[in-house]
Amino acid sequence: MLSLLRRSAKGVAEACGPELRRRFCASASVQAPGDSTLQANRRHPRALSTHNHPVVVPAAATGTVTSREESREFMAVFPDLVRDLTEAGRHQDVPDATKWFAKVLQYNVPGGKKNRGLALVFAYRMLAKPEDLTPENIRLAQMLGWCIEMFQAFFLVMDDVMDGSETRRGRPCWYRKNNLGVAAINDGILLESGIYQLLRMHFRDKPYYVDLIELFHDVALKTSMGQSLDLLSCQFGRKPDLEKFSMKRYNTIVKYKTAYYSFQLPVALAMYMAGIRDTEMHRQAKTILLEMGQFFQVQDDYLDCFGDPEVTGKVGTDIEDGKCTWLSVVALQRCTPEQRKIMESCYGSKNPTDVAQVKKLYEDLGLPHTYATYEESSYKIISTHIQQISRGLPHNLFFKFMEKIYRPSSNIEIKYIK
Repeated sequence: MLSLLRRSAKGVAEACGPELRRRFCASASVQAPGDSTLQANRRHPRALSTHNHPVVVPAAATGTVTSREESREFMAVFPDLVRDLTEAGRHQDVPDATKWFAKVLQYNVPGGKKNRGLALVFAYRMLAKPEDLTPENIRLAQMLGWCIEMFQAFFLVMDDVMDGSETRRGRPCWYRKNNLGVAAINDGILLESGIYQLLRMHFRDKPYYVDLIELFHDVALKTSMGQSLDLLSCQFGRKPDLEKFSMKRYNTIVKYKTAYYSFQLPVALAMYMAGIRDTEMHRQAKTILLEMGQFFQVQDDYLDCFGDPEVTGKVGTDIEDGKCTWLSVVALQRCTPEQRKIMESCYGSKNPTDVAQVKKLYEDLGLPHTYATYEESSYKIISTHIQQISRGLPHNLFFKFMEKIYRPSSNIEIKYIK
C-alpha cells in the first residue's frame, strides 16, 4: 500500500503541467479562508476513484453554468442560424447543396452538451456592463456561442474520420451515417466556412469584429497543430512509437488540441464582446483556462478507458488507436521492463484481447487511484490559482467552470476489469 501511495504521488507530479507541478507540494493543501467552493468540498468529501469503488460525486459537481431556461433560450436561436446559412434567397442555384448543408448542421451541431457555447453566454453575462445586457446583445452572444459549437462540430467530424471512431454523442459518427465515408470531410469544411459567414452577417459592424475573426483563425491553427502532433504520436494509425510518449508531449497535445478551443476561446470571445481588451486580463484568464483544459482532457482520457459508453456517449478507442494519453504515459513511466513489453505488443492493437491486457496493466499499476489523486490535487491547485487572479476578473466565473468539469455527471459509473 505504501508503494502504491508513493507511485500515486509521483504520478500526480508527473501528470501536472509545468506551472501546476511547481506548485503541487505547496498548493495542494492550501485553501484560502472564506471560499465557498472549497468549503463545499470539505462538507462533501470526494471518494477516491479506485477500482474497488464506483465514482462518488459531490454536490458541486452536478451544477451547471446556466439554467434550463437559459439553455432553452440558447437552443431557440439554432433554427435562425440554419436559416441564415441555408435560406433567405442565398445560393438559389444550388438547392441540393443548401438542403444538404442544413442536414449537416442539424445532425452535427446541436446534439452535444453545448458547454462551450453556453459558457460564452454565461461569461458575457458576468463580464458585460449591466446597461449592455440588452436582449439584442444577449442574442448576439448566443449566436457567437453557436459559432463555437460549429467550430467544435467541424473538428469532431474531421477527428472521427481520422480516428475511425464509431459513435459520437450516443449515435453513429457522421461519416458512418449512410456510408458517407471520407466525403464527410467536405461537410466539415462547410461547418467551418459557415462560422465566418455568421460572423460577417451579425458582427461586421461591431468594434470587436476583427478580434473575433483573428481569434477564431488563431485557435483553428493551434487546434490543427495539436491534431497533427496527436496523429504523429500514433504514427497516423500505424503501430505507435512509445518512445515519443512523454508527459511533456502529452501536455502539449492537450494544450493545443483541446484547451485553447474548449476553454480559452469561449471566455476570450466573451471578453472581447464585453469590451475587455486589457492584455494582462486576457493573459491571466488564458493561464487559468488552459490549466482547466488539461484537467478536462485527463478526465476524458480516463473515461475513454474506464467509462460507461451509455453515459459518456461514445465508445472509447484510445488504446486501439494508439493515442498518446495520460494513462499510457503514466503507465510507461512506472512499468517494469516486462510490463513495457505488454504495452509494446498490445498498445495500438484492435484485438480485444490485447486491449483487455492493456486495461489490466493500467489497473495493476494503480492508475485508477493515481487518477483520483491527480484529480483532487489539481482541483485544489487550480482553485488556488483562481483566487490569485487580479485585474478585476470575477473569480466566480472560473469557479463555475470548475464546478462544471469537476466530475461533470453524478451518473458516471466506471467499468473495471474483473
